[in-house]
Amino acid sequence: MLFATWVTALNILVFAALVAAVIYLFVLIVRALKKYIGSKAVREEKQAARRTLGESLKEHRTQRHMTQEFVAEALGVSRQTVSKWENGVSHS
Repeated sequence: MLFATWVTALNILVFAALVAAVIYLFVLIVRALKKYIGSKAVREEKQAARRTLGESLKEHRTQRHMTQEFVAEALGVSRQTVSKWENGVSHS
């Protein structure tokens, strides 16, 4: 009888430990998801930082409705040079 009581108590403890582990994992997953969702601005900033100078140049130029010719004249280079920068053909 005493042995059966110990086995039952041990089974209850094992079950409680498993339930606690599942709850703990659930909490960790929820925290990770909240952190990921909250880091959208940081992820976007990192993505923007990974862009090349040419990609940034083209984006800003087109947003401001400027031609490659206009940018080239402002920088004192040829239009072809601006095109090469934007397309990643030349880095100079």
